[in-house]
Amino acid sequence: MPSRNENTTHRRPSGASSLLDRPRSRPMIAGGNEAVWARHAHPLSVWSRILLGLPLLIMAGWSRIWIGHWWLLALAAAIAFLWINPRLTPRPRSLDNWGARATLGERIWLQTRRRDLPRQHRIVPRLLAITSALGHLVLLCGVLALDPWLTLLGYLSGMVFKLWFLDRMVWLEWETGCV
Repeated sequence: MPSRNENTTHRRPSGASSLLDRPRSRPMIAGGNEAVWARHAHPLSVWSRILLGLPLLIMAGWSRIWIGHWWLLALAAAIAFLWINPRLTPRPRSLDNWGARATLGERIWLQTRRRDLPRQHRIVPRLLAITSALGHLVLLCGVLALDPWLTLLGYLSGMVFKLWFLDRMVWLEWETGCV
């Protein structure tokens, strides 16, 4: 696997055009700023969001039984962490790591019409995203009901499918080499 950084280009099969050169069918979810996407791919940003993002939101939701209406401040702080996280990290020195490839693949997936994606990346990522969302819905129900087992089940199932989805994004980024 060749090493890459922001100053090198990724090899594409001959004749392949960049999927990102084609018109987008939907806006980017994480913001349209190129610099934010680049910093979003930094390993510190990726792994801190994976390891801390949902647990902070869960703790904020559960904190309503300990701190009353002040839990909204904890929720705002958790959301602020998720928003500011990719804006605080620098551009990664290398894009040759799983987290960077997952982030860049997700960008490709979000910005490309389904019909323009390689066939093997049209359905499975969507199913994984849906099952991840369903797991996170179970998580939300667990937090709202203050049910620790439902919260844990939702967290684990949501994260398993989210990580599987991200792994598919690594595959998409590697195959398309659009970034």
